[in-house]
Amino acid sequence: QVQLVESGGGSVQAGGSLRLSCAASRFRFSYGIYSMGWFRRALGKEREGVAVTASDGRTTYADSVKGRFTISRDNAKNVLYLQMNGLKPEDTAMYYCAINPGSRLGTLWSGDYNIWGQGTQVTVSS
Repeated sequence: QVQLVESGGGSVQAGGSLRLSCAASRFRFSYGIYSMGWFRRALGKEREGVAVTASDGRTTYADSVKGRFTISRDNAKNVLYLQMNGLKPEDTAMYYCAINPGSRLGTLWSGDYNIWGQGTQVTVSS
C-alpha cells in the first residue's frame, strides 16, 4: 500500500520561505505513469490544487502561487518537494501531497487523486 508522509510545514512571517517534502513509500517515481502534486485546505475553505507534476515532467501551478512556488521531485529518493517563497498570509493552510497512479493528466482538481498524505500545516503571519 502506497503511503505519503509530508513534512516541512511551520510558522513563518510574510515574505518568508518554506520547503515542504513528501516522502513516498511503495511507489517509485522513476517508473510508470502518474500525476502527483500539492494541495491545500485553508480553514473554512475547500481544498484547492497548488502545484502538480506528471510523470512526463509537465508542471501546472495555481495562478495564486505562480512565480512564488516551485514543485520538484527526487526520483532516486522518491520525494516530492514544494519550495514556497514570498509566502503570504493567504497561503496559510494545511498542505497535502497526493498521487494519481496511472494518469498523466496532471490536473489541479483534487478529485483526480486517490492517494493522500496526512498533511503538514503552514502558517504565515503578517
